[in-house]
Amino acid sequence: MTKITATGVGILGLTMLMSSVGLAQQNTVLPDYPNSYEIVRDAVTMPPGRQMGSGNAIDVDSQGNIWVFERCGGNQGACLESDVDPVLKFSPSGQLLHSFGGGMFVWPHGIIVDEEDNLWIIDAGVVDGEKGNQIFKFNQQGEVLLELGRPGIRGDGPGEFNEPSDLAIGPDGTIYIVDGHIDPNSNRRIVRMTAAGEFIEAWGEKGYGPLQFEGPHAIAVDSQGRMYVGDRTNNRLQVLSPDGKLLAIWAHWGRPSGIRILNDTLYVVDSESRAAEGQYGFNPGWHRGIYVGSLDGTITDFIPDPSPSGGTSFPEGIAVDDNGVIWGASVGDQEVLKFVKR
Repeated sequence: MTKITATGVGILGLTMLMSSVGLAQQNTVLPDYPNSYEIVRDAVTMPPGRQMGSGNAIDVDSQGNIWVFERCGGNQGACLESDVDPVLKFSPSGQLLHSFGGGMFVWPHGIIVDEEDNLWIIDAGVVDGEKGNQIFKFNQQGEVLLELGRPGIRGDGPGEFNEPSDLAIGPDGTIYIVDGHIDPNSNRRIVRMTAAGEFIEAWGEKGYGPLQFEGPHAIAVDSQGRMYVGDRTNNRLQVLSPDGKLLAIWAHWGRPSGIRILNDTLYVVDSESRAAEGQYGFNPGWHRGIYVGSLDGTITDFIPDPSPSGGTSFPEGIAVDDNGVIWGASVGDQEVLKFVKR
């Protein structure tokens, strides 16, 4: 069911396709971009006795509330050993308002708030034949409105996933899903579905060439329906038209783990680049941080990770509120940060 299209490199241009070749690539020396932001730590307050788990899933609703989908106080396997609620709603000031989802998920990995303030939640973990490997649409009270995928079943056919990582909603309501993660046996594709969750088509396959993916991890869609895909293990963004044609490949945005678009501004976080060969996230010459720029590929700001030599010590997933405040959820540090313009 996979359609491969390697044509259509035009709207953003072949120039942008190769624009990153001559850019400076530093790891211990920061990229030569300005930083207009300051970091605010302790951005949310957990209840007594409750620890924030690892997370890359964060978004903001129309009221400015922060939604976090975290891994039950831990990381891999934590939700299988816990009945705590991993879906957390915080006020704009960081106070916990509501939670749900205890016992429902295997490995929390993505959350998107749609225009009606419903929550699209991605469970990338799998307990074979039992649960996980699904996408759910909830209202804010935690009631299931839509369920996609087959619980605990891996596949690449219509209605099936194999470790989905993220999704985005197009201007016409179309759903675009990054189906795949770092497991070598997971899928490597983008799935297109109707707003009701009906399969339309899929693009991509495993590999290193155009419209091929290794560890696809994040996706955002602009107001024209163009997709910006974080092809993370390949250390690049791939830009696709609404019908899946390749428009550009950008290798100057680091190693993309999370992507958001607001008011035609592109936000991309690199939480993994590191110089030491043999480590996961090996991407020598790159300093981890958050890139901010325009939809033509121009970078205007870079927020550096203050400790880039450690593990995943910076947000892996990001969200942006209507005031331009960036919110981030981290895996290694297990915290929620926000980034405010100076």
